[in-house]
Amino acid sequence: MTENWNIAGELALSCNCTVFCPCVLSLGQHPPTEGYCLTWAGMRIDEGHFGDVDLKGLNVALMMEIPGLMARGNWTAALVVDERADVRATKALTRIFSGRVGGTTGLLKILVGRFLGVEQKPITYETEGATRLIRVKDMIDGQITPVRGKSKGDEVTISNSQYWIAPDVTVAQADRSRMRAFGRNWNFAGRSAEICRIDWRGP
Repeated sequence: MTENWNIAGELALSCNCTVFCPCVLSLGQHPPTEGYCLTWAGMRIDEGHFGDVDLKGLNVALMMEIPGLMARGNWTAALVVDERADVRATKALTRIFSGRVGGTTGLLKILVGRFLGVEQKPITYETEGATRLIRVKDMIDGQITPVRGKSKGDEVTISNSQYWIAPDVTVAQADRSRMRAFGRNWNFAGRSAEICRIDWRGP
């Protein structure tokens, strides 16, 4: 029997697209601006569970490489779990992010062809004003800021989309985006980023 699960919180993502990711609006039918996608994301779990396993307060990071159109699959992925997570929580998050338990992340089981594994590290996800600061020890140093809208204090947002991560997406840019992990060395400063409130569940 597959456990009921839920993760609610916030996600900040940085990728190699030069301008805002075409995949959000095309739902993976349009190629990334560089023809391929390299991306990392940090997540803050405000409320969450996997069966009776409490996930509240944990942070997670995900790395993905997509060789062309998102919808065609053949993704490479890796997961980093908060060092504060115990064995049960780590196992639960691994099952969720591998797509093996269905629900919102179930498509990852279909699209990810190569999974590089799971590591546990100290992960921080902080908000300073409108800017999100994501750090994974010895791996990721990210600073993501929303793009300003016409109205003072308002951000540029996409609402009511069918994007799998979230229907509402804040358009952002990476002020700083370094990732050295899993044999990769990326720097996406000045490139596309996004911020989303997430409410994922399954099965």
